[in-house]
Amino acid sequence: MAGFCREDILMEDNDILVVHKHAGMAVQNARMGQMDLEHALLNYLAKQTRAETPGQARTQIPYLAVRLDQPVEGVLVFAKNKDAAGKLGRQVKDGTMKKEYLAVCEGKIEKQGVQKFEDFLVKDGRSNTSRVVQPGTAGAKKAVLEYEVIRTQENRTLVQIHLGTGRHHQIRVQFSHAGYPLAGDAKYGAKEKGSLALCAHHLELKHPRTGKRLSFTVKPEGEIFHSFV
Repeated sequence: MAGFCREDILMEDNDILVVHKHAGMAVQNARMGQMDLEHALLNYLAKQTRAETPGQARTQIPYLAVRLDQPVEGVLVFAKNKDAAGKLGRQVKDGTMKKEYLAVCEGKIEKQGVQKFEDFLVKDGRSNTSRVVQPGTAGAKKAVLEYEVIRTQENRTLVQIHLGTGRHHQIRVQFSHAGYPLAGDAKYGAKEKGSLALCAHHLELKHPRTGKRLSFTVKPEGEIFHSFV
């Protein structure tokens, strides 16, 4: 379900926009003829500005604080001014902005409790993929995440994931390397076809102006998640 509508906005004020991005919609730089989320929000804000101040061309530019790959759904926060963008960016860097994911993996993960993956990844810009490499490899960056098994079902496992770093395709690469590719992720070895079973379902942050702690949660739309409910 790609697209954007007013109901996808989870919160809006003068500083931030929190939205539910649907799977299949690019956040930025969509292909020719396709609408991306950034431009959809720009259009939304332009209409809002014209309604509030007719005749004025001023439009707030949405500054992206966190990113999601096109096939991934979930919660995203945009800043509506440079000051908010800077403060949200610092939260991303210092780890005070918390992102939690749900994913369905192929295979049955037996380990219970909180587990950790620590790998080094290298990105291949030509193929738009990343891979696990040995420490010390040129261009390698450390990738850390923690996960916990929520439920198993036949040859699938539902996991909850906390990112310690934000590397390119990190969750997809690390689970595939461990032998548990995400369902629907043909790029990283999944056997099961369909939509990528990954959702950024929970986001916590401090409001850039008030400092109040905010929390947002969405329910995954993908059918594969519904079988675990």
